[in-house]
Amino acid sequence: MSHYNAPFEIHVHGQVQLRADVDFSQLQEALKPLWKYAGARSLADGASSAYEEEPGIQFDAKEHILQMCWTVRGDEDFRQSLDEMCMSLNELAEQGAAIEVTFYDAEFDEDEAPEEEEARDDFVMLFVGPTPAAIMQVQRDLLVQDVVNLMERHFDGSELGGVVSEIDKLFSQRFDALVSSLEIGKPPRGPGGSGHGGGRRPRHLH
Repeated sequence: MSHYNAPFEIHVHGQVQLRADVDFSQLQEALKPLWKYAGARSLADGASSAYEEEPGIQFDAKEHILQMCWTVRGDEDFRQSLDEMCMSLNELAEQGAAIEVTFYDAEFDEDEAPEEEEARDDFVMLFVGPTPAAIMQVQRDLLVQDVVNLMERHFDGSELGGVVSEIDKLFSQRFDALVSSLEIGKPPRGPGGSGHGGGRRPRHLH
């Protein structure tokens, strides 16, 4: 698959803590949508980024960490590869993690383009994790960080406890709604059993 004339340069950036039992072959299979899209025959072959100064895709077997700072040339169809990768990484992740993906318009020339024309750049934030609760925890932590950073321009951090509490309430409601949706259609458990599923509730910072 040749992407030399592709309309986008796509940068994938993130760090995922993997389970201690995950080996290279499992990770290679999980990341197959990426390296196969790049035209490689294996993860080792496709781990290098399109830019030499970027570390690419790295697996720290001792710390069980997947590091990605990797660029590939491609088109909108790369989004399908990302979806497949995230589904596979969910099975290997020890905890929730965020993966940033940036689409840079490789065909846009700022100097030659008409003034009203804009680049087709796009930014996507993806989340992976072993459970819905783990994924929501990462989403919640990132949102709290963004909101606090924004509001600390006007308020002291000690004044923002109520704001954080309201964010926690929103995520608790979303988690409860998810659990309820998972329960629909399930047969009732036997005596003493609990029908409550969906994993642990996301922990809240106070």
